[in-house]
Amino acid sequence: MTDNDAPEGAGSNPPSLDVQGDGQSIGVPAAGEHENVSYNPTGGPGIHHWQRAAITNPGLDERGSVFFAAIEMTRMPIILTDPNLPDNPIVFANRAFQDLTGYTEEEVLGRNCRFLQGAHTDREAVAELRQAVEESRAVSVELLNYKRDGTPFWNACFVAPVFDKDDRLLYFFASQLDVTRRRTSEQAYRQAQKMESIGQLTAGLAHDFNNLLQVVSGNLELALSRTDDESLRRPLENASRAAERGAKLTKQLLAFARRTRLEAKPTNLNTLITEFGEMLENSVGPQIEIQLNLRSRVPAALVDPVHLEMAVLNVLINARDAMPKGGCVTIATSKVHLNGNASAHHLPPGDYVALTISDEGEGMPPHVLERAIEPFFTTKSQGKGTGLGLAMVHGFVQQSLGRLEIESQHGKGTTIRMLFPAADTQAHAPRQPSRDLAHTEPKGQAETILVVEDSNDVLELAREHLTALGYTVLTARDADEALTVFESVEGRVELLFSDLVMPGSMNGLALADVIRERAPDIGVLLTTGYNDDLLREGKASGGADVLGKPYRRADLADRVRAALNGRGRERRMPEAGASRGPRHEG
Repeated sequence: MTDNDAPEGAGSNPPSLDVQGDGQSIGVPAAGEHENVSYNPTGGPGIHHWQRAAITNPGLDERGSVFFAAIEMTRMPIILTDPNLPDNPIVFANRAFQDLTGYTEEEVLGRNCRFLQGAHTDREAVAELRQAVEESRAVSVELLNYKRDGTPFWNACFVAPVFDKDDRLLYFFASQLDVTRRRTSEQAYRQAQKMESIGQLTAGLAHDFNNLLQVVSGNLELALSRTDDESLRRPLENASRAAERGAKLTKQLLAFARRTRLEAKPTNLNTLITEFGEMLENSVGPQIEIQLNLRSRVPAALVDPVHLEMAVLNVLINARDAMPKGGCVTIATSKVHLNGNASAHHLPPGDYVALTISDEGEGMPPHVLERAIEPFFTTKSQGKGTGLGLAMVHGFVQQSLGRLEIESQHGKGTTIRMLFPAADTQAHAPRQPSRDLAHTEPKGQAETILVVEDSNDVLELAREHLTALGYTVLTARDADEALTVFESVEGRVELLFSDLVMPGSMNGLALADVIRERAPDIGVLLTTGYNDDLLREGKASGGADVLGKPYRRADLADRVRAALNGRGRERRMPEAGASRGPRHEG
């Protein structure tokens, strides 16, 4: 072998040959040619290790030297294949390779390396490896391989040819390294960046969209309160329900981006599942049958209903994917009392409500079940899922002071049970548009409210609602105008009702702080289409309440009255960043 035998692409100055043992073996150093392709166990550029070798003793029978002991003592998995035999089989595998894959020497020898590949192995990477073998050159790739028990792992492979002194190809050398942890960390980092970007975009869209929904739903509510004509009320009620679904969709988008706060309330799970049934059926498709087993007299659960819907949807999507040929999913509710067995469920003793979802799918083998709730862990093919669905369901249930329990056997389906604390009070039925709002809402007593809102349509709607409720209303379109109005009325303002995000010199939080410095006993109520970051960073003016948009007039009436009644009291602001809900993951 001569210098001209160096592989193509080595540059105009190919690396000098490395001659060992007075010519017993000759190698071509890698000289950094395989960097940034797959993981290098040396932690730096591969300069001196060989990428091509020529030997004078080609046999594999000599196993009495220290070099053979070194090969068996290293923790680096190593194999040799013989391209001169049919299908280029493995002819040697060291003990570390057996440790890595779980196969015995007898199960490995005589087989082509493709037995380590599986359904999710990247075909392009395999093609790159095969082309290098056909061209008798070195190659470095990372492949998704599978151990004997079916466990997938990322394998950083370095394959290089070995020749004899006459330049005849004898073997292919291949070293492997399990780089699953690094690949998982890199994927987690990329996903976190992606979700952060989606969250920022979603938050900005939600703010504007909720302002629009506020105008639509608020004016529909006004129209409903002013007519008893059924021919008019029916389309108005249909439009109002559509606006409510739009508001719920916005919350779900924020939940997907982990950009919303949990609002736990007594919730009847039977009612929630029944009303959500049509959407669930549409989501899983016609091949999946949904059966309901909802126990009567199940107490209300203390849970955020919007986020629970998203959690149920996540679980059902996983169940659908586990039954590609169709099947049945059963959704059940029940009451659970934990006393002596509470510690086994890692929950305090007491009453709980269980929501159980069972499928007839493929189930999960033990090694998958162990990692089912790990963030970014998925068994779906690339592009089919992010591995965040069950992780976020688990987080949501934990934030709800409950527990997620998973039972699964390979080939026998999966059962997922969510335990939520039972509420002390019964769940309230959803408020429907009322024809007689004036008799059910707390009225004002001519208290003066300063409304600050940069959207003219939302400002006019709030003024009309509050005036109808019996309040005296002053308006401003930004913080500077609000301060001017506040000073002009010489302390007659009893409540500041301000948007959180506004143009100008300060936002709603800063405005509330300035006004409270001048009038410590003034009531403060903030409203926002969404800006969780602002709430998290701000001090929220001594515990001011925050009313989310779009809001109903009845909600506005209740929160305004509560803010007025609580003037001068210190109330703790809910921690905006403490609770994050689940996202839908396909």
